[in-house]
Amino acid sequence: MFSQTNQVYPVIWHNDSVSLIDQTRLPSEYAFVEISRSEDMAVAIKTMIVRGAPAIGVAAAYGMYLGAREIHTNNRDEFLHHLENVADMLRCTRPTAVNLFWAISRMIKVAYETLGSVGDIKKALFQTAQTINAEDLQTCQAIGDHGLKVLPTRPEQLTLLTHCNAGALATAGYGTALGVVRSAWREGRLTRVFADETRPRLQGAKLTTWECVQEGIPVTLITDSMAAHCMKQGMIDAVIVGADRIAANGDTANKIGTYSLALVSKAHHIPFFVAAPLSTVDFSLSDGSQIPIEERDPTEIYQVGETILTPAGVEFYNPAFDVTPAELITAIITENGAFAPGELKQLQLKQMV
Repeated sequence: MFSQTNQVYPVIWHNDSVSLIDQTRLPSEYAFVEISRSEDMAVAIKTMIVRGAPAIGVAAAYGMYLGAREIHTNNRDEFLHHLENVADMLRCTRPTAVNLFWAISRMIKVAYETLGSVGDIKKALFQTAQTINAEDLQTCQAIGDHGLKVLPTRPEQLTLLTHCNAGALATAGYGTALGVVRSAWREGRLTRVFADETRPRLQGAKLTTWECVQEGIPVTLITDSMAAHCMKQGMIDAVIVGADRIAANGDTANKIGTYSLALVSKAHHIPFFVAAPLSTVDFSLSDGSQIPIEERDPTEIYQVGETILTPAGVEFYNPAFDVTPAELITAIITENGAFAPGELKQLQLKQMV
């Protein structure tokens, strides 16, 4: 059985700097990168040393504090001007993950609203970054427990399929989609996890399986193209994935391959859940067509290590995300409970009251 104390924390403030688990080196090597400059944090986010929307948000919050620490002036207006430049640099790293922008906006708001000296602002920014970190961990644990309540009641022990990595490595700890998996394992409701390998960067193969193995959760790796076959064979009871941005109508951007997984889930009458914090919901976007989709370096799809897989003259298209329409989603699981996609707008109105 799973212990509730999860020891995987990808973003940690330690010895006056940020320690990041280098996720590009897993599973062969469990190593940390020490970040003490805002520019280095931007590189770490861009190159996916740290990845997963909630974890990116936490890292960006610390990146804002590191940037503030690098500004050497006691003039408030001058300080805020330079801090805006730090924010712009961090915003350019990953365009799809809304938690990045949410965390930066929260830090900027704190800077402008904090009275007193520049030193007081820097102190408030550090405290806010630590608060964002702690809140995300609590949020993920709540998502896990709310998800447990909406999983199918039959069979008693479930086999769940997930895509990419939405675990402790993608958050402050515990995870969103894998947070639900962890809660199900803790309560004896889980038989096995099937993990899509998640091409082209293989986060499912490298990261999700690694997390499960660390905690003794039974896990089976499949290629992305095997999911429909496994469903047809009756091997999957429910699908649960994370999210990088959710529009107000429930359309959800997640790692490329999620949309096709939702389609085959619908075809086989299998519930399809999205697990994400409310900070991932972008209420400024009415639907998923407005979500920016990051395109990454084509080397991710034509090269493995030093081996080139394709002939000369081939053209490439490498979108990192796709958008799953709300009508394919059974429920969106948040720290405040699970909601049908159409209920998100009502949730926004309640928050505004």
